[in-house]
Amino acid sequence: MKIVADSCCDITAQEEKEFDIKIVPLTLYLGEESFVDDDTLDIKAFNEKMNLYKERTRSACPSPGEYKEAFLNNEKTFCITLSSNLSGSYNSAILGKDMAEEEGVRVEVIDSKSASAAEALIAYELIDQIKEGLSYEEIKENILEFVKNMKTYFVLENLDNLMKNGRLNKITGKIITAFHVSPIMGADVDGNIKLYNYGRSKKQIIGKMVNMVKESKQADDNFKLVIAHNNNNEMAESLQSALNEAFSSIIIKIVPTRGLSSMYADNKGLVIAF
Repeated sequence: MKIVADSCCDITAQEEKEFDIKIVPLTLYLGEESFVDDDTLDIKAFNEKMNLYKERTRSACPSPGEYKEAFLNNEKTFCITLSSNLSGSYNSAILGKDMAEEEGVRVEVIDSKSASAAEALIAYELIDQIKEGLSYEEIKENILEFVKNMKTYFVLENLDNLMKNGRLNKITGKIITAFHVSPIMGADVDGNIKLYNYGRSKKQIIGKMVNMVKESKQADDNFKLVIAHNNNNEMAESLQSALNEAFSSIIIKIVPTRGLSSMYADNKGLVIAF
């Protein structure tokens, strides 16, 4: 059993190799200039170009054929994609699955209903269940239930890219900007972006994010949490420390964002999933 994911799955290049995970890249566009979101993309240089670019950024999902080729390498595959309400990646993967299964392989496409840290969290959960020796059908049932119960929240210093790309209502974005607060947003049950909370300082934001996790988890719960960030390791580590104080059995993984997540989270953006 193998894992395939689109490039919004913010696992590290080392983990790709260690766990033999196939990343199918999206393509990112700043005007006419294109960037393949794979391990060759220089995130620092991309961020610098993106900060200078004032127009609408965009992305293109992998083709069904690219997914098909990734699926044919394995007898049984789990594929993790961006929320079907945010990208065409899920639908493209479904078409790739249909083509690949005609050639005798089995594929389960998992709509993350989210992005970034959430896709990474699903990958880590799949890795653990495969290591446990569970059957393909058992893992399929477990992971679909896992996704139903998963939560994703994120905080951004700059909302421009979300607003320019229609991911956030422009009126909401302008009100947030006018009040000089940092919004804490997240995915709703359908995979759409929703405003949940806000804070004025990093300390306040961290405290509110910890409380939001507490609303779903007990202090002694044993669970995984992923923190993905774009050039914001300091805040990621501060949040990790606060969560470790609040939960006795939490397992936290900090990862840098890949290209697509960096484009939408922008500089200093931070995403958590659990």
